[in-house]
Amino acid sequence: MSSESLHEPRENLPDEVIDLHRAIVSLMEELEAVDWYNQRAAVCTDPELKGILEHNRDEEIEHAAMVLEWIRRSTPRFDEELRTYLFADGSILDAETEATSGEGESGSSPGGSSETGGIHLGDLRGQGNT
Repeated sequence: MSSESLHEPRENLPDEVIDLHRAIVSLMEELEAVDWYNQRAAVCTDPELKGILEHNRDEEIEHAAMVLEWIRRSTPRFDEELRTYLFADGSILDAETEATSGEGESGSSPGGSSETGGIHLGDLRGQGNT
């Protein structure tokens, strides 16, 4: 791993931070590859090559999903946020409003759509923070 991508000296960072950094950089690379293959497939005129490029894109999507799941399992805050937004029905913005207007909620409900636990920012809504 290139130390130039770290913002703090490697020797000052715990192993968990370095592993999360590796995962985040890997996720970024996988998503970039998805974008590249998707653009190339979109303009490709040869049907067989287009199919290969789409296959490669889909492989990169699989890799990105695997890394994202590792990040979710390894980082409680990612777990909380992903449980709020992924696979939610309706408006994503409504899910955010519901998650942050948790006055009086009783705690977390893994996988639930209305309770996320943790810090709720609903009391800041009246101060212009939307």
